[in-house]
Formats: sequence, structure tokens, C-alpha cells
Amino acid sequence: MKKNNPLKKAAQIFWITGGLASLYFVPWIIVKAWIMPLPESIPEQLEAGLDLGFGGLVTYVQLGEKPGESYAAGWHNPALKIPAKTDALFKIASISKLYVAVSVAKLVAQGQLDLDQSLAFYFPELEDRIEYADQISLRMLVQHRSGIPNFTDLPTYWSNPPNNAQETLHLVLDLPAQFKPGTDYYYSNTNYLLLRELLDQSLGYSHHEFVRKEILKPLSLQHTFMSLKETDTTQIMSGFHVGYTPDLKTEGDAMFATAEDVGLFIRALNKGSVFDSEEEAAIYKEIYVFEHTGLMPGYQSMASYNKDTDAVVVLFSNTTNFEGYEWNLGEIIHSRIEKIAEKNLE
Repeated sequence: MKKNNPLKKAAQIFWITGGLASLYFVPWIIVKAWIMPLPESIPEQLEAGLDLGFGGLVTYVQLGEKPGESYAAGWHNPALKIPAKTDALFKIASISKLYVAVSVAKLVAQGQLDLDQSLAFYFPELEDRIEYADQISLRMLVQHRSGIPNFTDLPTYWSNPPNNAQETLHLVLDLPAQFKPGTDYYYSNTNYLLLRELLDQSLGYSHHEFVRKEILKPLSLQHTFMSLKETDTTQIMSGFHVGYTPDLKTEGDAMFATAEDVGLFIRALNKGSVFDSEEEAAIYKEIYVFEHTGLMPGYQSMASYNKDTDAVVVLFSNTTNFEGYEWNLGEIIHSRIEKIAEKNLE
């Protein structure tokens, strides 16, 4: 992001709970999205999503042994009047943590990493800069149980964005821990910044290359890219944050993928075909989750797998507002697409 922009930390997901009396306190747009009749088709649901304020939506749905299907609505690039594309590249934000966790599992199985070894062992230079570094295990980093502060929770991250991983890490150095390691859960992007650095250090080369070789190539995921410089920027879906005018598609860096590629990866992860051995699969099952969401300025992404229906659903939406309800609306749309897909399975 550019400096002096109005972005603030992401709001926590707003959950609708309670009975009818609680609806009094729920914003009307959330109620509207929730109570609207379920459309017959996924394209109809995406069009309804546009009416809720999204500039563009892309989804990929794959049921059982049926071929996957992709749908899009709205704009790929509103300034050029280019309609949304099903094969658009999208910043998948924290969904990328799944690829990192798989990489960790692979290196643990190969004996290159030890889940029970400490952060201070791998990064001795951080022993006096991160509280409890000698007690934080690799396992705790993967599982968000380290207690290390989350750099995106700091106002300075948004008002004066760092230029690289080292500057980003510096934001949390010498800060007090959220809790003693292993005693609680706290989602922290700093954990995965450190894991990416550890992968690079252990491999002796960029973990980007490892992901390409060990995950993307075996699964034939030809439309997943580890950084902006690898992409054709015209294929990136425009992204917008409320209150910030510029198109965000080339601001900052991220992992990019099509909805289909993310869906294929999610199925491979849940079915186990992303792993080379039962040992890798067992290690991964022990340390991390099998679906994920992602949020960064201009981009919301949700990727799920339903074991009961054997259904993969990926939803991309390109409008964010950390102080608004776009995340909640995205979750509702994603849930409704799952229901439509389930109906079509009957």
C-alpha cells in the first residue's frame, strides 16, 4: 500500500447469533444477504453479490468426481470495462499459508526440520528480541500458538508499510508476547513470515522454488505464481478498498492464483495427493488445517472443502472494507454457493 492511506487493521469476523430479537442489532445489509431466497444457480448468486457492493466475484466449484466449474460476475478491470474472468489471477493472501505448511511437513518428513526445535535454535539472533524465543517451537509457529505479536495488527504497518520481510519483522521485535507459548491461540502473520524465512534458510534457496517443484508442478497447477514479478499483470483482477481510490492489483506483493488452481490444490490437500508419503500426510494432519481464507486490501478469498459432500468451493471477491461488512457478506455468499452446489448434487 502507498503511505498515508486510510487502511486499518482488519475487523474481526462478525457472527450472526441469537434469535429474532438480535436482528435489531444486525446491519440491514447483512440481514438482506442472509434472508434473500436462495437462487437456483451459482451465476444468479454472484449477480446478487454484486448488488451487495462487490465490484467483481469469481468462484470455482467442484463436486465429487464431476469436472469443476468456474463462474464470474462484475468487473475484471472497471476502468477498462473488462468483464470479470473465470481465469483471472487473484491475490490469495493467507491461503498461501497452506502451501507453506505443506512445505514444512515435507521438510520435517525429510529430516531437515524438527517440529519440537525452538525458534531460538533456528534464529539465535532473535533469542533476545522475541519473548520466549527459546520456548517457541516450530510446531507452535505453524499452529499460531507462539504468542508472537501479529505485525498486521500494528497501525504502523498500514500507515508506513515496510519494504521487505526484515523491516516487517522489525515491527514486532522487543514487543511483549500475547501469552506464554503453547497456552493459547492467536492468529499471527508473523508466524508465517518466520516460517518462510526458515524454509529459505533450511533449503539454501527460495521456498518459492520449492513450492513450484514439490507442489505446483506435480499437481499441474500452471496458473499459480509465487510473486507479482512472475505474473502477466493484465491477468490480475483489479482490487479496491473502500476509501482508497487506486487499483491495488500491483501494490505490494503476494501469491497469485486462479480460483480453479486454488480449488485443485484444496482437493489435493484434503485427498492427500499433494503429499509424497503417508508420513508427510500424517505430519501435516497433526500441525495445520485443510482449508483457509485470505484477506488483504482489495482482495478477499475463501477456500473450503466439505467432506460430507466431497465439495470444493473457492470464492474470490475484489472489494474490501476493514471497517465495513464486506467480509461478512463474502462469507454469506460463499455459504450460499455451497448450499446451491449441494442442491445440484442431489
